[in-house]
Amino acid sequence: MKKQIRLCIWIGMMAALGQPVVGLPQSDGSRVLTLQYKALKLDFGFFDHNRLRLLTMLPGDYARTIEPAPVEESAGNEVFIHLTGENRNAHHGSKLTGGLAGSRLLFVDKIENPIPTGLQVILVQRDPVRNLRVESFYEFHRASPTIRRYTRVINEGEEAVGIEYVSSAVLHNYSNIMPGSPDENIRIHYAYNSWKQEAQWKTARPSDLGWNDNDAFNLNGIFMSNLGSWSTIQYLPMAMIEHVKAGITWFWQIEHNGSWHWEMSNASSWSAPQSTYLYLGGPDEDHSRAWKQLMPGESYQTVPVALGCVSGGFDAAVAALTRYRRDVIIKPHEGYQACPVIFNDYMNCLEGNPTTEKELPLIEAASRAGCDYFVIDAGWYAELNESWWDAVGLWQPSQSRFPGGLKSLMAAIRDKGMIPGLWLEPEVVGIKSPLKDKPDDWFFCRHGQRVIDNGRYLLDFRNPEVVRFADSVVDRLVSEYGAGYIKMDYNNTVWGTEILADSPGQGLLQHNRAVVQWYGSCSDRYPQLVIENCGSGGCRMDYAMLSQTQLQSSSDQTDYKKYPAIVVGALAAVVPEQLAVWSYPLAAADPKEAAFNMVNAMMCRIHQSGNLSQLSPASYDQVRKGITVYKTLLASFIPTAHPFFPLGMPAMADEVNPVAVGLRHGNQDYVAVWRLQGEKRVIIPMNYVGVELIYPQDLGIKVAKGKNALQVEFPDEYMAAIIKVTH
Repeated sequence: MKKQIRLCIWIGMMAALGQPVVGLPQSDGSRVLTLQYKALKLDFGFFDHNRLRLLTMLPGDYARTIEPAPVEESAGNEVFIHLTGENRNAHHGSKLTGGLAGSRLLFVDKIENPIPTGLQVILVQRDPVRNLRVESFYEFHRASPTIRRYTRVINEGEEAVGIEYVSSAVLHNYSNIMPGSPDENIRIHYAYNSWKQEAQWKTARPSDLGWNDNDAFNLNGIFMSNLGSWSTIQYLPMAMIEHVKAGITWFWQIEHNGSWHWEMSNASSWSAPQSTYLYLGGPDEDHSRAWKQLMPGESYQTVPVALGCVSGGFDAAVAALTRYRRDVIIKPHEGYQACPVIFNDYMNCLEGNPTTEKELPLIEAASRAGCDYFVIDAGWYAELNESWWDAVGLWQPSQSRFPGGLKSLMAAIRDKGMIPGLWLEPEVVGIKSPLKDKPDDWFFCRHGQRVIDNGRYLLDFRNPEVVRFADSVVDRLVSEYGAGYIKMDYNNTVWGTEILADSPGQGLLQHNRAVVQWYGSCSDRYPQLVIENCGSGGCRMDYAMLSQTQLQSSSDQTDYKKYPAIVVGALAAVVPEQLAVWSYPLAAADPKEAAFNMVNAMMCRIHQSGNLSQLSPASYDQVRKGITVYKTLLASFIPTAHPFFPLGMPAMADEVNPVAVGLRHGNQDYVAVWRLQGEKRVIIPMNYVGVELIYPQDLGIKVAKGKNALQVEFPDEYMAAIIKVTH
């Protein structure tokens, strides 16, 4: 009895200290395993004595009202893995469940390693039939109730093994921690994403997405995938499950710049139909033709995912992800703390047709407005009689566009106190480029032929010669032309390559990883260089790319009135100091339009554009004032703040209801509010002590206190403001 008391005290002490806790044998002879670090707790059980099953992931102080589903053979698997030639030992329909290897894994060991941001725990299991060692990595972090999770499979046998899918992470029993069906208990928050309509968040019941409670296990569920090298061409690689009864939310992001898949349903089991699961992973055989042949002695590692749980709802989950992204994922760079302002000559401006004559007045206007960088976008390498689209590849400056030479124009930018930048699309070669004559192993190939996508070939970054060529281009832009900023774009998508790969999907996975490694090497060689991640706007908006680049293009949307719905949604996906947002008033813009454009960008990173040299003095003055306010008040605040969404998530199709988003740090908020076509008075529910209109202060916008609400009154439709709030 005394020993049992001492052990319980020890467990309590370890949990209080934020240390992982290993559970002890229970009175009935079964075992439990508990991992707890800071505010996150994972409970595991064992089936048949030594087969590990995940029970729950919950906030450390949360007390369940009912016990989770009992452990069994085919539900609760800690890893989902299916091998070629083996039985799926349960009904699965289109789901990635029933993999026999995952259900028969035997627990071997738990290994702990300190990491700079917290603690890494590795749960080791083995497959006694196929001689696989399976290592589940759980990286707990000090700043957020979030784990970074991935799986490594090692073939310790003497025969090759075909892997059809293996999970990066799984979550079980998120619905049944309280009585009720999934439709009663949970809501799913997810985001559509595509060109010019990024980050459109929706909230749904399971049945709204096709997962209905049928009083047994389902053969269907909710499935969201991405196929190809545009990682966010259809959905953001993140979502949330909110348990509305329990008041907690699970959240995740898949940190990969290619194909990925997640799904949720209930487990394929007759005996435990109430058990719910979430599968998170990268490319697999079923969805992206990513079959992997694992040779003896070879290892295979999944793409990483972040998975966490908070008390609270959507805003609390975004705050936790923001802390995790900053503390764990983002590569340090001096530009984050200063949030310098970038002018880019493309959007609603030169649009890929730069010349010295057009650039010089823009350089003058951008400098006077207070911009810190000036970026020459697409077209600088194409002659006046060439298309900039399919001429890409060599990245030599045009002779006809810049009579004095590109170097002279870059020097003119520096003379005005700004750092020059250039647009680059290094992963493609136009079909009219001389680089097309390189060997086929430079390019993606399928069925013995090169892949051609919209007039471009796709370079394969697994090839060392391709990497050396790309390095030479960046070296020339930085060392010879003086670029301090490179906008790395990617306007094509591809589904894989068969060269030196087990399958097209595996070829793409290896290329994707090589691309991330190359981006990181560019930053290592030039630590002061600012690299922007762009993919036709936000079509590659993931934290594999953002782990190595400093900014993320949010959109190619050209209508400033539609942009607020993108900005607000994207702030849930990208930390504000990395999120680049256009401000691009047209030449005929009046002051309120210029101010609306500025508010669009001022809560994130300003990407100024539009033909500033042609604006009226009053409209130009709104741009200059906005940048001044940004540099004085917001730029230093943004890298420490987290977003919140007082009016929820907007929709681009809604042209009536107002839009709002806030940034919060300590007892201070900055709130951006947009009036569209709706009522002139916008009410923002929130408690506060003081309010102050900081921008624009000269367009008749008024701010007043209401009961538990902030009231903003706009004299006209399509106006916007930024307000400082103290608590």
